[in-house]
Amino acid sequence: MTTTQARVVAASDSMTRWVAAHWLSLVNLAWGVLVAVPWLAPVAMRAGWTRLADAIYFVYGFLCHQYANRSFFLFGPKVMYAYTELLPYATDADTWWGLRAFRGTPELGYKIAWSDRMVWMYGSIFVAGLLFALVRRKARPLSWPLLVLLLTPLALDGGTHVISDLFGVGQGFRYTNGWLAALMGNALPTQFYVGNAPGSFNFLMRLVTGVLSGFAIVWFVYPRLQRAFDLVLPTREEV
Repeated sequence: MTTTQARVVAASDSMTRWVAAHWLSLVNLAWGVLVAVPWLAPVAMRAGWTRLADAIYFVYGFLCHQYANRSFFLFGPKVMYAYTELLPYATDADTWWGLRAFRGTPELGYKIAWSDRMVWMYGSIFVAGLLFALVRRKARPLSWPLLVLLLTPLALDGGTHVISDLFGVGQGFRYTNGWLAALMGNALPTQFYVGNAPGSFNFLMRLVTGVLSGFAIVWFVYPRLQRAFDLVLPTREEV
């Protein structure tokens, strides 16, 4: 091996060890950027930076449906709106494409670039990553069966929403949740069963299943990554 080759190998080894020692900080930083940028879209809209907002909405459109009736709004009187409240401002807000395309108005505020489910799921991965730093060498990885168990509520909630949405905006069984009202004997106010407003059944299910899945993913993946990177780092005896 030549001197140049030896230097390249040494530099590569040094970079590998550095990444192994700092992988969690790098991942948390990247994830923090990922979950923060969608909130910049309404800020950009408010400031008149429409090209920046367009770019954010476009990129995050590959990760989320961005339906306005399931998204948080900034700079308006409410944090979420029913599709019926959007109709005076967007006549096609009774269609899924219309809800996806609608970004807001000065009167209503502007939606962030992904839905409330994405806020809870991706946000919880970020928070769980920060918490993992406290137990990174003590945490035992989640098993496959438990991962599947913890992801099942998300699959059921999201899957039933997809099926329900086939019936149209405001028409599906997951919009009215009449089955739940009947099961509970209509013990709670109508607004708990119908729609997506904060405090409703749909809202709470997206929150709970999103957070549960986010923490499950970190619990399953991060301890395994830590073990793999620990194999790269020199032991105290080697140091």
